[in-house]
Amino acid sequence: QRWDAMGVVQREHGDHARFPWLRTPHMDRLAAEGVRFRNAFVTLSLCAPSRAVFMTGRYNHLNGIANNRTPFPADSVTHSTLLRPAGYITAYIGKWHMGNQSGQRPGFDYSASFVGQGRYVDCPIEVNGVPTPSKGWVDDVTTDYAIRFIREHRDRPFAMMLGYKATHGPFDPPQRARERFAGEQARPVPNLASRAIYRGPADEPATAAKAGGNTNLGYFRCISAADDNLGRLLATLDELGLADDTVVVFSSDNGYYLGEHGLGDKRSLYDESLRIPMLARYPRAFLKGRVVDEMVLNLDLAPTWLELAGLPAHPAMQGRSWRPLAEGRATPWRTAFLAQYFRENAFPTTPTMAGVRTAAAKLIRYPGHDDWTELFDLAADPYETRNLARDPVHAALLARMNAEFDREAKEVGYVIPAYADRPGEETTRPKKAAKKKQP
Repeated sequence: QRWDAMGVVQREHGDHARFPWLRTPHMDRLAAEGVRFRNAFVTLSLCAPSRAVFMTGRYNHLNGIANNRTPFPADSVTHSTLLRPAGYITAYIGKWHMGNQSGQRPGFDYSASFVGQGRYVDCPIEVNGVPTPSKGWVDDVTTDYAIRFIREHRDRPFAMMLGYKATHGPFDPPQRARERFAGEQARPVPNLASRAIYRGPADEPATAAKAGGNTNLGYFRCISAADDNLGRLLATLDELGLADDTVVVFSSDNGYYLGEHGLGDKRSLYDESLRIPMLARYPRAFLKGRVVDEMVLNLDLAPTWLELAGLPAHPAMQGRSWRPLAEGRATPWRTAFLAQYFRENAFPTTPTMAGVRTAAAKLIRYPGHDDWTELFDLAADPYETRNLARDPVHAALLARMNAEFDREAKEVGYVIPAYADRPGEETTRPKKAAKKKQP
């Protein structure tokens, strides 16, 4: 889900709103009753790697997950493995998608999850590893499991992660949402005509040519249906009298291109891919209706949950708790962060890259392609349409951002990990073996 695919953000954008017709009343409620982080980002814009960061608080070059095909290491230290000894019962429900990893989700007391991408309708659910049929739209089903878990454990401390399949393609909303936003169109933005520097004309996706005149309403209908389920969760907390004592965080594992830079999907380091929604409500401590502009990352969730539980973050965790920001307390905070992507052989048109982003600028490097280096002045060019890397007028900015990149890379121990794909390695799904003819 894109950072701006929420009604509250579209209203804030006013005349510049790209999807002014989008309605997400329950996300908006969460923002009004809690904190909205306006500058929230992932460090690697891809499903499994980002969820691994949410759980471990570690960058993907260190946590074992650099792509969507690798099982999550069973010995990983996560917020769940640290909360369990402190008396919490923990659950993972819904989308996991660490390759086709099956079985009970490692580090959690309870799981009700599906294998791989699952499917939108009648998706089999593994309940503590046991395959169980289901009926209906998958995110409705997993929300049912989540509500059941909350009801059953209402009298003790619990920590639950619920991963929705929405808004992943093929954008198949439930029947109730199939006519929402009928006839609406997204407004154009300046970077629809800016091709990604690593994509040649022959690589340009079909979505790019249509981006200005067509809108994938299925995407927004899936968001709207997911919002329905967020509303069901919030209503359950209200009904059980748990709302004041429960921290609710709503976020996403990556952004999403809708034609910007001639792209669809995610993976690379332009802001439409890196930025995510991040809402947090905790009536006992967080300020109501607060908007935070500091840059927060998916790295920060695990340390935040641990601090809220009165526990120290694990020394290997690289994020930091944003609790002080949510409570309105002054605290030193990051002014830059490193973002990364490791080329996947199954998606060879998007290369390995790493970048550094500050509030005002961004530098992206492409190993082996110095000619692709990108530098953007985000204050003057928020849509990242003008690459300043070879402009002598901006040599000082380039030097500052190169130094910032080197500092951030050193601080987080950045490397291209051995478990990332290497060109020429076979990583695609093998063909099924031909059946032997019976004699």
